[in-house]
Amino acid sequence: MNETEVKMSEFPPVSFEEFAVPTREQWYDEAVAALKGAPFDKRMFTPTYEGITLEPVYTLADNEELLNIGGMPGEPPFLRGTKSSGYIAEPWKIAQSSSDVLPEEANEAVKNELRKGATILNFELDDCTKLGRDPDPALFKDDYRGLSLTTLRDADEMLKDLDFTKVPLHIYAGASAVPVLALVAAQARAAGVKESLKEAKGCVGADPLGELAERGNLPLPIDEFYDEMALAIKWAEENAPKLKTILVRGDVYHNGGASATQETAYAMSAAIAYIRAMRHRGLEPETVMPHIKFSFSIGTNFFMEIARIRAARTVWAQIAEAFGVDADGRGKIDIFARTSHFTSTVYDPYVNILRATTQAFSGAVGGVDSMQVSCFDDAIRPSGEIAKRIARNIQIMLQTEFDMLQPVDPAGGSWYVERLTTQCAATVWALLQDVDGEGGMYSALKKGAVQGEIEKVFKNRLKNLAFRRDRAVGTNMYPNTLEKPLKNMFPGGEKLYRARKASVDKFLELTDRQHAAECLDKIMENVHEGDAKFVDAVIEAFLAGATVGEVRNALNDGFEGEESVKAVGTHRWTEQIEALRKTTEEFAERTGKNIRVFLANMGPIPQHKARADFSAGFMEVAHFEVLRNNGFPTPEEAVRAAVESGAEAAVICSTDDTYPELVPPVARGIKAAAPEMRVLLAGAPAAEYKDTYVEAGVDDFIHVKANCYEILKTIQEKAINASGCRTAEKNPRKGEGL
Repeated sequence: MNETEVKMSEFPPVSFEEFAVPTREQWYDEAVAALKGAPFDKRMFTPTYEGITLEPVYTLADNEELLNIGGMPGEPPFLRGTKSSGYIAEPWKIAQSSSDVLPEEANEAVKNELRKGATILNFELDDCTKLGRDPDPALFKDDYRGLSLTTLRDADEMLKDLDFTKVPLHIYAGASAVPVLALVAAQARAAGVKESLKEAKGCVGADPLGELAERGNLPLPIDEFYDEMALAIKWAEENAPKLKTILVRGDVYHNGGASATQETAYAMSAAIAYIRAMRHRGLEPETVMPHIKFSFSIGTNFFMEIARIRAARTVWAQIAEAFGVDADGRGKIDIFARTSHFTSTVYDPYVNILRATTQAFSGAVGGVDSMQVSCFDDAIRPSGEIAKRIARNIQIMLQTEFDMLQPVDPAGGSWYVERLTTQCAATVWALLQDVDGEGGMYSALKKGAVQGEIEKVFKNRLKNLAFRRDRAVGTNMYPNTLEKPLKNMFPGGEKLYRARKASVDKFLELTDRQHAAECLDKIMENVHEGDAKFVDAVIEAFLAGATVGEVRNALNDGFEGEESVKAVGTHRWTEQIEALRKTTEEFAERTGKNIRVFLANMGPIPQHKARADFSAGFMEVAHFEVLRNNGFPTPEEAVRAAVESGAEAAVICSTDDTYPELVPPVARGIKAAAPEMRVLLAGAPAAEYKDTYVEAGVDDFIHVKANCYEILKTIQEKAINASGCRTAEKNPRKGEGL
């Protein structure tokens, strides 16, 4: 033994038996004492948007009553993952995407992602392609994103030197997978690798109910899209059995403001609707379920997201069992996750890197099958190489430097996570039953039931941000008034449209338009046979030179009448407050002066500093200019300085003990000399003095429980109206940036 080992051997073994195990009652007594009179139930229990209340402490006793928390990884109901070896044998797939509009640029972008560590070919399509239109100038806006696919040449440029038999393909195709699926197949045939489709991996998936929920309309009755879904499955079963054709998007509901359990339940309700619709078209659940892939967004509640992902596996296993499908075989769930667009912010965008990191961490711990980390500037502009590199490296570091590939089910056994998983599963199941009670997902959307429930949660989120119960760093808390907005250095929509139109026109000049028309006519001749020949006819049309728009028109076959519902919409949680700040900045740009707030600090610095700092941070949320000072010895001096400042508002800052003496003369003095100036008091007033303060001229009170958004909006609107300037648009482009 060396010297260190000898010294260590001199110490007796440590036994924890000498420490008494505290009871829950003892802990409760200690907690109550530490709260010093604050109500235990309000301070120690945390309500969530999922309707689940988080407890202050969890013990083994909380898990003894839980069902189905045993089992090993890879065993139904897959609480601990769908693979016995977890990520050790096969890591989750890294699915960093390309949203480049031009096919050749998207191809290079995806190749670069593969070289740098991505393991999925993830192409995000533009709106024109998903809607089945050729390039439409009405849709090409300045911040236009997504791969534009119109012709066979576009598909060839997209897939040049890429092998989707080795690297899985991931494409969301819109309400129908048929056009994009056929275009990919046509490219394989044109390139002489038709047989490679047999080994094609990944997903070219449709989600018509998701499209209906997100956009509020479909150009055709839902049954027409169900027909195309069934035909796509039949074709894939015969020609590309490893390629999924349904991609159920939970992010549709997440981006509308839904809770984690709502997103999970509504996505699964849509999947159930597809299984039932396909059964009516002769496809059994055991054939349909392997074609379904789920895409979920990962939010900011770290443990809730872990539990929700684990719960999703168990719920889907129960659904598979209900349909008579082997949950350990063809009914096994496939989860693609993406870090949240809803929680990304325009202001202080580099904080989004931290948000994405914790969200990706949740996904890895929860056990997703593949994941995309959004770029930090996603809410502002198309991302460049630096932003893409940061996003990509978050996943690579989780897999390598942070050793997140092991252990299997790292959250397993946690009293907190196990109980939360069970609660999430129960909540999701209850929501599934609610939707089923409405007649299924389609009926629930038509009635507005789903949208109404999501809207309740979204409004609650906005309220909590307005009152700063929820904190978005850099937006409603700790705003950086010195930051310079990120610039969009990418081509505008008009330039991109001209490039796409020129490319399509050049392709069409080289094709036999008559032959293309004849092939388009043959598409609907095959649809009535209800077999895989239908997709083959679409493939032949693309090979003949047809465009996506022409194929979609042929598929529509003269149908009239669209589906319409109230749209869930696409939002971000901070869009309301960002619009407030943007309005201030646009006002300053138009007028050459900012909206100013004067701090009427009373007494020496120690007397007013805490509330002055709080007030400054409060006002800077809307990017108001805060006029600071070291304090005034008398009310008269404070009034004179406030009036001379010409500010739109003044905040009186001092202590509760001095307010009864100071507030009335300061408020009255300001109102007498500048009646248009808003006067606010920092701090919640004592009940016995509030009426006196209001009578003296105090317009409002700012404190930790105040509605920050409404107070700032009132000051802003009054200042803008007084200047004669028009108020800027409050909700620019779905809140997606400046």
